[in-house]
Amino acid sequence: HTLEEVGKDFSVTRERIRQIEVKALRKLRHPSRSKKLESFFDKEFDNLSDDDLN
Repeated sequence: HTLEEVGKDFSVTRERIRQIEVKALRKLRHPSRSKKLESFFDKEFDNLSDDDLN
C-alpha cells in the first residue's frame, strides 16, 4: 500500500503516515528493543520446521 492509501484508511495525510513510520522504525532500531525482537524471532524460527520455510 502507498502512504496515501494508508492515510486515507486512517483519515490522515500521507506525510503524517510517513512521520509515524519513521518514528516506529526508529523505536524498533533502538538497541533495547532490537535485542527483545531478536530474542523473540530466534525462538520463533527455532520452532519452525523446514516445511514451514518453503
